[in-house]
Amino acid sequence: MTLHQQPLISHLLELRRRLLRSLAAVAALFVVLIYFANDIYHLLALPLLRNMPSGAQMIATDVTTPFMIPMKLTLYVALFVAIPYVLYQIWAFVAPGLYQHERKMVLPLVVASTGLYYLGMLFAYFVVFPMVFSFFAQTAPEGVTMATDIASYLSFIMGMFFAFGLAFEVPVAVCLLCWSGATTPQALAEKRPYFIVGAFVVAMFLTPPDVLSQTLLAVPICLLFELGLIMGRFYRKPAPPEDTP
Repeated sequence: MTLHQQPLISHLLELRRRLLRSLAAVAALFVVLIYFANDIYHLLALPLLRNMPSGAQMIATDVTTPFMIPMKLTLYVALFVAIPYVLYQIWAFVAPGLYQHERKMVLPLVVASTGLYYLGMLFAYFVVFPMVFSFFAQTAPEGVTMATDIASYLSFIMGMFFAFGLAFEVPVAVCLLCWSGATTPQALAEKRPYFIVGAFVVAMFLTPPDVLSQTLLAVPICLLFELGLIMGRFYRKPAPPEDTP
């Protein structure tokens, strides 16, 4: 075995150890939460249930759906809860190969991106979902009973969580662009009108085809863009490093 192969194998073993720890954390959380699977789904369904017509209920169109869908949701929840620990494992693997100034820049961005993603999900759950479901319930044609399939609802909700979580990463994206030297906050500010139009176009593709959902996503994107411009002033293209990893 050559000297070049030894460090490679040690890195692979370290990566394997970090991955196993991450998978173990997700599996442990899943085992703990599985008893509450139905309660977790009910909590997720509350924004819809509170806005459904009196007497209306959600339905399951497949024999295994009442069991499998809550289990699937519980696995998602376990993954979301474990994300900070998983990111820590990734950081512990990558950090030794970074320069000191890179560590000081990257770590706050990792923490901020995680927090912003969670914030986007909370915004969707507490602000967007009640308004959107109320709008849908009120616009249902006469004679149409609102009875949503639980599997379809989970797919819709997870898609919305992904869209809003991703949209709330705008400040981090702006900081990365400024840090890499690809652009500057001043240059981005000059392109603000194009960004606003782009935000509504992105919202049109990521949300249901109604103006309310698109606006509720596009407006936060624009506000977060402004926050990114402020944060970007503190992230400049780094000078050539003089220190060593």
